[in-house]
Amino acid sequence: QVQLVESGGGLVQAGGSLRLSCVVSGIIFRFNSMAWYRQPPGKQRELVAAITSGGTTNYTDSVKGRFTISRDNAKNTVYLQMNSLKSEDTGVYYCQVSRTRGQGTQVTVSS
Repeated sequence: QVQLVESGGGLVQAGGSLRLSCVVSGIIFRFNSMAWYRQPPGKQRELVAAITSGGTTNYTDSVKGRFTISRDNAKNTVYLQMNSLKSEDTGVYYCQVSRTRGQGTQVTVSS
């Protein structure tokens, strides 16, 4: 059974930083692409960033240059470093592998 557990969310002022973590179990982590999604209040969930098993990354335009996705295969963990946070980054952040996602972690950016 695949399980993903996110952590690291919280309340931060605009311009601040947060680092999200997602620990994955139940799969051979190093063989899988991973992704971070977010769901802003009242809006649809959107893809934020993704990383392949080989380490290739891609980002939605609104976070390029501010967010960095990375992975540690030894720890079965994927990270999302978020810098220069803006109020529009507020939302619930989920990590996902294939069609399975975690319970999410809340990120709130105050302006």
